[in-house]
Amino acid sequence: MLFWFKGMLIGFAIAAPVGPIGLLCIQRTLTRGHWSGVLSGLGAASADAVYGCIAGFGLASLAGLLLAWQTELRLIGGLFLLYLGWQTWLTPPAAEQARVRPTRAGLLSDYLSTLGLTLTNPVTILAFLGIFAGLGLAGGGGDFVAAAALVVGVFSGSLLWWLLLAGGVGVLRGRLRPNVMVWINRASGLLIAGFGIWALLATVRG
Repeated sequence: MLFWFKGMLIGFAIAAPVGPIGLLCIQRTLTRGHWSGVLSGLGAASADAVYGCIAGFGLASLAGLLLAWQTELRLIGGLFLLYLGWQTWLTPPAAEQARVRPTRAGLLSDYLSTLGLTLTNPVTILAFLGIFAGLGLAGGGGDFVAAAALVVGVFSGSLLWWLLLAGGVGVLRGRLRPNVMVWINRASGLLIAGFGIWALLATVRG
């Protein structure tokens, strides 16, 4: 139970800073509805759980492989952010979106896009490794039960943040005027694309 609680705190702390994934979750909740935001957050939480597995079970070789390919992964992630920024810019207001019920394919796309985007930032593994090692929780001791509890905790904490974010933002849905939503979509699109440009510049300089 203690390992699960520590993992939950780690997952919550890593998920909480608002970046491109947070912006996507907020924008999708406002324009597409609660479940779109939740599935977007679930994708990010799943990726955090993957990185938690790598750190918790002491999979140093896999961590090394991800870091060895970090330039290529950052390039893919940066280009994907530019694409998502453009798509977000073009998203119609919630009033128009509300006429169309979310489809399974659309929700699956929301999940997979944030899962892939989070996984293309392998430097996140350094955060997990650093936190786990600093707290004396890094894998390698053969205690797979404790490691599994940590990973479940990381997933739970990350998902809790995304549920709180989507739930809080969902309260505003329907209360904002269409013209306001247009500008929210455009501002979100610019910020997401800005993260993409930053990632590409960091790749070139790195």
